[in-house]
Amino acid sequence: MMDWTDRHCRYFMRLLSPGVHLYTEMLTAAALCHGDAAALLKFDQREHPVALQLGGSDVSMMARAAKLGADAGYDEININIGCPSDRVQSGAFGACLMAKPQLVADCVAAAKEAVGIPVTVKTRIGIDDQDSFAFLRDFIATVSDAGCGTFIVHARKAILSGLSPKDNRRIPPLNYARVYAVKKTFPELHIVLNGGVTTVEQCIDHLKIVDGVMIGREAYQHPWFLHELEQAIIADDPIGPLAREQLIEDMYPYIEEQLRSGVPLNCITRHLFGLFAGQPGARAWRRYLSEHARQPGAGIEVLQRALGQLPQVA
Repeated sequence: MMDWTDRHCRYFMRLLSPGVHLYTEMLTAAALCHGDAAALLKFDQREHPVALQLGGSDVSMMARAAKLGADAGYDEININIGCPSDRVQSGAFGACLMAKPQLVADCVAAAKEAVGIPVTVKTRIGIDDQDSFAFLRDFIATVSDAGCGTFIVHARKAILSGLSPKDNRRIPPLNYARVYAVKKTFPELHIVLNGGVTTVEQCIDHLKIVDGVMIGREAYQHPWFLHELEQAIIADDPIGPLAREQLIEDMYPYIEEQLRSGVPLNCITRHLFGLFAGQPGARAWRRYLSEHARQPGAGIEVLQRALGQLPQVA
């Protein structure tokens, strides 16, 4: 979800679902240690609970980056061992690290030593021809021995050469049974299933076996899905039913605050395109925001006019 789940996206998602656990886009440990960490780690306190997702394989640098994240106020450090992109592989991290479980364990141990918040791992079920249950079992056993109690498992293997990241989310078949088997083998661990989940019913079925479900692109492209999940799964939903139009109005104070600090409107509205997906007027909503939010000086009046493109319901 790199370049997608930035702080503006996460604030919007929090309004949709007070109960969801939010994750940042993956940030590299090197970027935090050698760049403007304060800017990269900035988030709104209303996002809590929110986890910082890190990429990297240098043990000392991962510990330093984890400490920066904890000091910035994040609730969890999540180490990404699932991304298969060439850029990530060239930096010797992401899914290719499944072949080096002890190195991952060392990163976990160092991060845990540096922070007082949970350190978790997001992984695949395997890589290339190393995709047996025994391989995944041994990986999780090694990393959990270092103190990782939560694994987010994308139920596809990663093919590290020949497939784009997009194809790696589509071509390797889903294997939910293997994630279930992980939970059965390690009942003491918190196992979260990820990959291919697009309906509330699927989430409910998975939660009968695993401890959690992570939603990625479905929640971004069809954000109303998060609100439907909140309504279906969280018994004491603190906000109750929402209207999409009311949700946009609830964003106004945040948007005005960000505009005053110099954030262009389109940096926020790009995350709102999918809110009316499947509803009458959805295309007009997207088109109006796309054409007008990038204009110099654009403000919340653009959103108000975009709402006016939607059919009026008596």
